[in-house]
Amino acid sequence: MSSTLIRIFYDALETYRKPAMFMRRTPAGWESIPSDRACADVESFGLALRDLGIQAGDRVAILSESRYEWPLADLAILGLGAVTVPIYPTLTATQVRFILENSEARLAIASTPAQQEKVIAAMSAQPRLERMIAIEPAQKADPRVVDFATLLEGGRAARVREPHAFPDAAAKIVPSDLATIIYTSGTTGEPKGAMLTHGNIASNVESCLQVVDLNPADTMLSFLPLCHIFERMGGLYAMLARGVTIAYAENFERVAANAVEVRPTVLTGVPRFYEKVHSRVMDAAARMPRFRRRIFDWGIAKGVEKARAHFKGRERDSLAMRLADRLVWSKLRDRLGGRVRFCISGGAPLAPQVMEFFFAIGVPVLEGYGLTETSPVICLNVPGEEKPGTVGPPVPGVEVRIGEDGEILTRGPHVMKGYFKNEEATRLALRDGWFHTGDIGRIDPDGNLVITDRLKDLLVTAGGKKVAPQPIEALLKKSRWVSEAVLLGDRKPYVVCLIAPNFAQLEAEAESHGWRSSSRAELVERAEVQALYRREIETVNRDLAPFEQIKKFAVLENEMSQSTGELTPTLKVRRRVVAEKYASLIEGLYANRALASV
Repeated sequence: MSSTLIRIFYDALETYRKPAMFMRRTPAGWESIPSDRACADVESFGLALRDLGIQAGDRVAILSESRYEWPLADLAILGLGAVTVPIYPTLTATQVRFILENSEARLAIASTPAQQEKVIAAMSAQPRLERMIAIEPAQKADPRVVDFATLLEGGRAARVREPHAFPDAAAKIVPSDLATIIYTSGTTGEPKGAMLTHGNIASNVESCLQVVDLNPADTMLSFLPLCHIFERMGGLYAMLARGVTIAYAENFERVAANAVEVRPTVLTGVPRFYEKVHSRVMDAAARMPRFRRRIFDWGIAKGVEKARAHFKGRERDSLAMRLADRLVWSKLRDRLGGRVRFCISGGAPLAPQVMEFFFAIGVPVLEGYGLTETSPVICLNVPGEEKPGTVGPPVPGVEVRIGEDGEILTRGPHVMKGYFKNEEATRLALRDGWFHTGDIGRIDPDGNLVITDRLKDLLVTAGGKKVAPQPIEALLKKSRWVSEAVLLGDRKPYVVCLIAPNFAQLEAEAESHGWRSSSRAELVERAEVQALYRREIETVNRDLAPFEQIKKFAVLENEMSQSTGELTPTLKVRRRVVAEKYASLIEGLYANRALASV
């Protein structure tokens, strides 16, 4: 197996000469980019970067949505021995400035004018950041800004003059060389730059490919941000290693339409993606005429029966199930292009009923677990042995054990070197040869890892009882009325909850019942709405220990989002930000006055 990331690319070129190594959507339709062109583009751009003065060890930032130029730039940077610093395009200008400054980036590559403005705003205060490369034409002339297409064309001329220069540089890269600095989402504080080597990520590619079957006949539709290590390792390097065609979706809103056009065989996504697909299907079913709804419900029930038998190791087939496949399952699969062999889910725990739904319609979802610091995969469900509620066993070459306080620990070639310029954080994370994940879990009798919560998210009530909020929040989020739910109660007498409604559902319900209101703030205060959410909480409370039960709640007048700071770029709740933003509201839930008691 290839020992460096640039070697993975060159091995793919030698092994799979494909007419469509990559695909992208253009105004004229889908464009296929063959292996030869991809090779020429990477080498040419690499030489162009060299001519701009980029050398081994230099940090080069990429601030862009996922598109063909992203892997092109990444591989060019890696082939020079430089270090890629990916930045989420959803971050604010202040957050972008922090990463550019902390990483000591010499150059930044930015996509749209909006992203370019963030970099330009940071350049004046950071003399080390010498230039910016604009993927799309810049709106303002600036001597520090270089056009991507122009630079690539100059690199092509350099490649003609020096055909072996880039391959020779790439051949000098060794597994221990630093490949990337990825800044964590910052759910618990200021972002930290995880330093991953070529060997870290390449070892994880090798481990995962011993679990997942990919081949050159596969096509993957890529829609997650490539700045996310899950998509970069699994959706780029692992796909290249097996000759899979990678098609880049136009944007998140166009994933469904692009899937019908590209007809992928493989998808990778975070739980929120699968939850949204499931929610939209069920919402559409709720609006069906009665007869069609009965057929749909019957078909899903048969699918769930088949899925549950599969999870128990007993495959089921019958005439009724084949009919259900024809009438219901196949039509739902067609919404994903009709050819998906399997999906992979990572980034957070996937609700078991959502996983069950996908298996019910004949689209297996393999749930995995890992962190940026672990390149990222630690565990992955094995095809044919999937177990909802678990993230599977450790992938080959990776060790996992549970610490005394229930924390998940791991060690192996996948673990990062440390945090960039942050020795204290490195010391706390890497202890006694083990990486401390900050997650709490257990290993079941079959060797599968079960994640129960985040160590720092544990709520310890005033009575000393420990409450894991995430499983309870996940139960609430099963409701069609709930977009996000955040439990609070650390050092407090009881647990309370903030609920961000799914306003599309809530407003439709309000209209159907004539619950008039002039604003969302007025809507959530209506007695009928409060009663609706009280019933949802009471349903969840029935299965909880008394100290875990939600005693009071508040319904927010807005959904949570990245732009308002409550969610990370990977759609995890920033609990600390929520607690600070709604401090007065939370205080009211603990005051004597009864605010939405349960």
